[in-house]
Amino acid sequence: MNQEHLPLTDFVEYPQDEMLSRANAHYMDIKRRHSIRQFSDRPVPKDIIAQCILAAGTAPNGANHQPWHFVAVSQPQVKAQIRQQAEALEQAFYAGRAGEEWLDALKPLGTNADKAYLEHAPWLIAVFSQKRLQEEGQEKSNYYVHESVGIATGFLIQALHNAGLGTLTHTPKPMSFLSKICQRDNDNERPYMLIIAGYPSEDATIPAHALSKKSLSEICDFIE
Repeated sequence: MNQEHLPLTDFVEYPQDEMLSRANAHYMDIKRRHSIRQFSDRPVPKDIIAQCILAAGTAPNGANHQPWHFVAVSQPQVKAQIRQQAEALEQAFYAGRAGEEWLDALKPLGTNADKAYLEHAPWLIAVFSQKRLQEEGQEKSNYYVHESVGIATGFLIQALHNAGLGTLTHTPKPMSFLSKICQRDNDNERPYMLIIAGYPSEDATIPAHALSKKSLSEICDFIE
């Protein structure tokens, strides 16, 4: 088994005052990332999306098996299929399948079964998780699949934001229709999330409720 280790040559250390400054600058930048539901149809070059997906592929993961696959869709006909299937599920969801408590929680966000952004946005990125690694004709189990793909998805959202694009996460249930539409219909993969990416439309809005974030004391304890 190859256990070769290489010197770490690309780590950059900063003075602590610069570390704090950089951490604050990143926080201020990431605060500008919002989930939006009104997208422009302005085109976004494929190269930008590809580079963001490469960034997602650097995420830490179990045994470095990288248990993910991304399908980036810009073809109008395919986006229309995705919208049709997603809205059919969402109509049932908002008609009561979600349950009263869940629907009440969504009311401040103003969401509904209309998913026009699935056609308007220039790119839809379907994220798939993989149960097994298929390599050189052999299959091996993947490990910490859900955690690994979740981290990679976070990397992807951050990369898209950093590139200057708006994003939205979409998780219709069930998502099996994505497997068929994206031609990933096999017993090794399952849809994990759909990321909508593009420029916000000129009339894009943000729900006021979504701007309310928990304080540091509410989300963190320090044991010193």
